Amino acid sequence: MTKDLEMAPRYGDDGAYLPPPARHGGGGGAELDDDGMKKRTGTVWTASAHIITAVIGSGVLSLAWSTAQLGWLFGPVTMMIFSLITYYTSCLLADCYRSGDQVVGKRNYTYMDAVAAYLDSWQVWTCGVFQYVNLVGTAVGYTITASICAAAVYKANCYHRKGHDADCGVYTTMYMVVFGAVQILFSQLPNFHNLTWLSIISAIMSFTYSFIGVGLSLARTITGEIHTVLAIIMPFFNDILGFLGAIGFWPLTVYYPVEMYIRQRKIKKLTTRWIALQSLSLLCFLVSLAAAVGSIQGVTVSLKSYVPFKTKT
Repeated sequence: MTKDLEMAPRYGDDGAYLPPPARHGGGGGAELDDDGMKKRTGTVWTASAHIITAVIGSGVLSLAWSTAQLGWLFGPVTMMIFSLITYYTSCLLADCYRSGDQVVGKRNYTYMDAVAAYLDSWQVWTCGVFQYVNLVGTAVGYTITASICAAAVYKANCYHRKGHDADCGVYTTMYMVVFGAVQILFSQLPNFHNLTWLSIISAIMSFTYSFIGVGLSLARTITGEIHTVLAIIMPFFNDILGFLGAIGFWPLTVYYPVEMYIRQRKIKKLTTRWIALQSLSLLCFLVSLAAAVGSIQGVTVSLKSYVPFKTKT
């Protein structure tokens, strides 16, 4: 979450976008990089670890459900296609790391800095809106899904002890409050995003999500208790994650990288390359729109039985 805040736009009193502030290296005679910052010590391995923790989240838990909706043929093919699209647009975004010359040009330290360096002011504003909507939506969505998952664990244990005919309903409000309190506690830690042990735990959790996702994809071979847990978690969980993914995928993963790349490389309109890039962006927009509409419909159905502070799962 701190990383998302660092990506937030900076504006002056007149509403104009402010360029990134000058950055200086730390004291003590530390060796400086070519831009005056403390020399970076990252490697391919550390960069890969950060990519893993950023890309692999609890969203992979819904991949089994998504695959089931599309079938074993179209499900994996669709995931592979959009994985390649994400990889391609990530490469376009990486090419925009420096403004001007790609070797010695000014570094863009945040996503917003890159957008401001290449695109128009209205695109900078809309990018900020998408980032904040994604940030707030993710915070709300994960609070909901975390509470549902905690309640599912409680119900699974309850059914195991008392049998499947027992009344094991539980209010999720308590779990939401606890989850929110933990977030507030962690947010008070200084330099929380720079803690080494946190990165290690995040990487471990990312792989754990992946292994759980593999396990969920094999749920047809698991006994009744696991099916009960899946039935408890999946409906609302998938709709929330689907909606968050839909509103964040096209603008932040496809549209802005494509537009910045076109502007950087000075690709002329209606050329073959321009048409190909814009067609890719349009295709992803339509897919995101369809996914958002479907997720909203699913959330609407789920909310019919949801009463704030009184709903049991």
